[in-house]
Amino acid sequence: MAFKIEIESSRHHFDAGTDESLLDAALRQGIGLPYGCRNGSCGSCIGTLVSGQVHYPDAKPEALENQPADQVVLCQARAAGNLVIRVREVEAGQDIEVKILPCRAEHLQYLSSDVMQVLLKLPQTERLQFLAGQYIEFLLKDGRRRAFSIANAPHEDEYLELHVQYVPGGSFTGHVFEDMQDRALLRIEGPLGSFYLREHSTRPVLLVGGGTGFAPLKGMLEHAFHTGEQRELHLFWGARSRGDLYMHELPEQWQKEHPNFRYTPVLSEPGADDQWQGATGLVTQAVVAACPDLSGFDIYMSGAPAMIEAATHLFAANGAEPEYMYSDAFEFARDVLDKIREKG
Repeated sequence: MAFKIEIESSRHHFDAGTDESLLDAALRQGIGLPYGCRNGSCGSCIGTLVSGQVHYPDAKPEALENQPADQVVLCQARAAGNLVIRVREVEAGQDIEVKILPCRAEHLQYLSSDVMQVLLKLPQTERLQFLAGQYIEFLLKDGRRRAFSIANAPHEDEYLELHVQYVPGGSFTGHVFEDMQDRALLRIEGPLGSFYLREHSTRPVLLVGGGTGFAPLKGMLEHAFHTGEQRELHLFWGARSRGDLYMHELPEQWQKEHPNFRYTPVLSEPGADDQWQGATGLVTQAVVAACPDLSGFDIYMSGAPAMIEAATHLFAANGAEPEYMYSDAFEFARDVLDKIREKG
């Protein structure tokens, strides 16, 4: 059985089953509500119950202590009937609290010879609310920062998934690949950035990634699939060789499962051993070849700055509208750039 939940101020509606929290139900259907710990203790998700009744599967949440009787903890409350609630909605990055949190590198796994998947585990009482496509920054002991996109979708927030590419001369990525052990302690700040999926748009979506630029696009797509997005979604993923498409089988599987999703991998320098039968050349040119008229699309671009710059000019020349082009450029940190230039 499912009940109808209405948010008073916006008149947005969503359905909530009897076995899921109001927060989980809202997020599942693409309605952003604020949250923090997701265990009922922090109070970030408290809203007002305007009409209807709720119940809690366990004890009364800690966050309700000293709160008025009409307050409800959305991460724990279950609907006992149709409801009207009053709560602030999260619709953009500035609506989400940026936090500094400790974490552990819970698990490290090679995705390719130079890309490492890092799963970060936050403290038991914390969750990091973020929008699909945003990033976090590691706060290093010497004051430096290192930014990495979040590769998982917001609904799968038990871990934060990162795709870390080894950078010659990079002390942090060198540490990740050579010294870091599972359960290493780290400190992060986030979520950050305005690169996130615009869910209220009705325009078809092109997602263009180069190398580990796939990471935030993966999060966007998994979120879109989770919320039942019906728009046309087309992922173009550019890499040098077949081995650099480090999760190639995943978008191939998505293409089988979701009729509104297409996947075009592009190799710029395929080797003889790759036995590549797909598209070759620059991923930006593959986009234009597939879609000569880019007017009417939302375009998300993620990768090296040179790729983003070239794509922006090329796509605009083919009708793309600047206000509907969104980008996340993976720039080297200043100290890493200096080392690379010294070696060059």
